[in-house]
Amino acid sequence: MRITGCELCETPGGEVLHQGAQFRVVLIDDDNYPGFCRVIWRDHVREVTDLNELDRMLLMDVLWQVEHVVREVMQPEKVNLASFGNVVPHLHWHVIPRYIDDVHFPQPVWGQAQRPAQPASLQVRRERLDALRAKMQQRLTTYL
Repeated sequence: MRITGCELCETPGGEVLHQGAQFRVVLIDDDNYPGFCRVIWRDHVREVTDLNELDRMLLMDVLWQVEHVVREVMQPEKVNLASFGNVVPHLHWHVIPRYIDDVHFPQPVWGQAQRPAQPASLQVRRERLDALRAKMQQRLTTYL
C-alpha cells in the first residue's frame, strides 16, 4: 500500500543500498553523519505493531544486520537506533553511527550542537563509505 504525499512512499529516501521485497536500506547524505542509514518498510504502515509477526521478525533482523555493518565498517563509539515517524508517519528506522567528536555527541543528532564539525574526522569517515556500500550489499544479499 502506498500513500500519495508520503515522502517514503514516493521517493527512495536516500541512496538505495539494498532493495528487498518488503523493505529497503538507504544511505543518507548527511554532512555530519557519514554512514547514517535507514531501514524503510515498503508498505505505508505507521508502527512496528502494524506488521504481522513474521514481518516484525524480518524488520528487526534486517535492522540488526544494518547495525552490524555500520559498526564493523564505520567504527563508531556508539550506534543510535531510532524510529520516530512524527514528521513522516511511514515505518522506518534510523541507524546512526556516533562519535565522541561528532557535532551533537552526547546529545541526539536532532538536538542542540555541542561543538563545530571536525573536518579531519569527517573526511576519514567519508572515506569508509565505499566499503560500507559494498559490505551492506554483501551482507543483505540473502534478503530478497
